[in-house]
Amino acid sequence: MPVPPSNPPRASQTTTPRPLTIGAVLATLAPDFPDVSISKIRFLEAEGLLTPKRTESGYRTFSPDDLARLRYILTAQRDRFWPLKVIREALDKIERGLEPAPGNGASSRPQVPMGVGDPDVPTPFDLSRRSDLRLTDVELCEAADLDQPTFEALSTYGLLRPDSSGHYGDAALAVARAAGALAAYGIEPRHLRPFRTAADREIGLVQQVLSPIRGRSRGTGAKISSDPTSKILAECIALHTALVKAGLAAD
Repeated sequence: MPVPPSNPPRASQTTTPRPLTIGAVLATLAPDFPDVSISKIRFLEAEGLLTPKRTESGYRTFSPDDLARLRYILTAQRDRFWPLKVIREALDKIERGLEPAPGNGASSRPQVPMGVGDPDVPTPFDLSRRSDLRLTDVELCEAADLDQPTFEALSTYGLLRPDSSGHYGDAALAVARAAGALAAYGIEPRHLRPFRTAADREIGLVQQVLSPIRGRSRGTGAKISSDPTSKILAECIALHTALVKAGLAAD
């Protein structure tokens, strides 16, 4: 049985292919969705599930991402029998960086990614990698297997901080997962306050080092050829790890 596509239907193209007319979209989808119609596409647009661009004459045009999004919607309706509310929630999750679950997975809903490890840095994520992951507090707790009291304690002690939109990104997910793992050894959120304090001090040090570099760049109008932020943070973490290892070895 066909399943929703595994590629997130969001704008990530580096090139701009020629847009498709609504007739071309119908022709492309007809082999898999013979019942799709112009009125169906207009209905989905009216419901806010599609946002095709329009020409100066008012004609709809569809990008490859629009086509992938439409295929996802139609597949979810046909094979999953999802109502529009569920489809809208799934698309919102994908837009926020969650990944469509594999077709043979236990759940067909988008899932929180596990993250990418960097073997050279003792953290569960790559410091140089940008992510558009934006989780709600409920999604964060589910992904990190945190209960509500632990989440609230981590927030109270400043270890978990939402962004300006109230969501949590890749770094917050890494913090939550690490805190959850430490909880298995009896280490409670209140014990982790020194980590917050140490991190804030390291952030201040890095900002102090980077400030004159960025100032010179703004003054000359030139771009920084290689942003050293990731390297500096990696060295800070390496130093912290080395000091802890040395202290434990001396005991």
